[in-house]
Amino acid sequence: MLFACGGEQNEASEKEAARVETIADLGALPLTVADPADNPSTPEKVALGRVLFFDPVLSGNKDVACATCHQPEFNYAEFLETSIGVNGVGRGQSRRFVDPNDIPFVKRNSQSVLNTAFNGLKNNEPYDPASAPMFWDMRAKGLEQQALEPIKTLEEMRGNGYHENGILDEVIARLSRIPEYRTLFAVAFPKDPSPVSQLNLARAIAAYERTLVATNTRFDQYMRGDSNALSTGEKEGMNAFLVTGCAKCHSGPMFSDFKLHTLGVPDTENRKESDSGADKKYAFRTPTLRNLRFTGPYMHSGKFATLDQVLMFYEDIAGGKLLNPNVKEGQVDPLATHMDVNFKDISRIVEFLNTLNDDSFDKSIPESVPSGLPVMGR
Repeated sequence: MLFACGGEQNEASEKEAARVETIADLGALPLTVADPADNPSTPEKVALGRVLFFDPVLSGNKDVACATCHQPEFNYAEFLETSIGVNGVGRGQSRRFVDPNDIPFVKRNSQSVLNTAFNGLKNNEPYDPASAPMFWDMRAKGLEQQALEPIKTLEEMRGNGYHENGILDEVIARLSRIPEYRTLFAVAFPKDPSPVSQLNLARAIAAYERTLVATNTRFDQYMRGDSNALSTGEKEGMNAFLVTGCAKCHSGPMFSDFKLHTLGVPDTENRKESDSGADKKYAFRTPTLRNLRFTGPYMHSGKFATLDQVLMFYEDIAGGKLLNPNVKEGQVDPLATHMDVNFKDISRIVEFLNTLNDDSFDKSIPESVPSGLPVMGR
């Protein structure tokens, strides 16, 4: 349970804490992606969604694209504790605010878009992509709903010039004035008499995001039958991962139970206020453990730079040490407090986690976007 456990303290959690997971609680990713019934993928939708993803025309000040904080070279995330969206310049760790600035940092660490096509996927359960949990606080269901939220958020893309209730109308008006976008929307949604719409904007971006997958890790190969895909040391690391309790939350093909948990992760210093998470209980969703090599720093606040630090944090929790003064001992889920992570286990578990990396995903970036603005923003 490396990255997010804790929360509802109840008898079920106590019983679950006593159970020892096995390899059957994990799983390989499917080789194909499921689309929602009302948004089947087409090449035309994907092509439209791709340029929209990289076009800063979707932001209030026309300076931030989806790809600004979800960059292909960084596994569709970025190497920042918390993101700099509106009024920022630069890429990755070199990104900074432009002076003068009155825009805050983005509230939470930027999660990778990669493999979000499988969010919510669990072993032996029906899967509905339309209800897939999104964001650290699970406030959105499905990639279609997720796609529009950053556009409405002040520090991510909206800026000070537009109200949350008006920015999407402004974006649609902009897209409608660009001839190439009018054509692309009409081709992608040929049966819609008014194809340039908020609904189709979301559908196109979601269709593109569902193409961003990495399904051929060495762990996946091993689970599909290649017994030589993992070394002896990596298999020992997987066993340590299971025995110490990591898989109580990091289970299934995505290594996530897709539930909210309270851990007491320290807040980022980039924001003045404490982040109390979902329902003001300091609860956050269990993130995937796939492609961690490319997605640090870790946790919702981005407070841990390395996987070793994350595992040491769980060792602290099990020992009764809390690092967030706003979270009291009784709030932390027994699944976290009953973990058995020891210093000697850390290197072996990290060795196993490295088998969950797959660098073969699509990293292509369009040379230009229909708005004529800088690709990926400034």
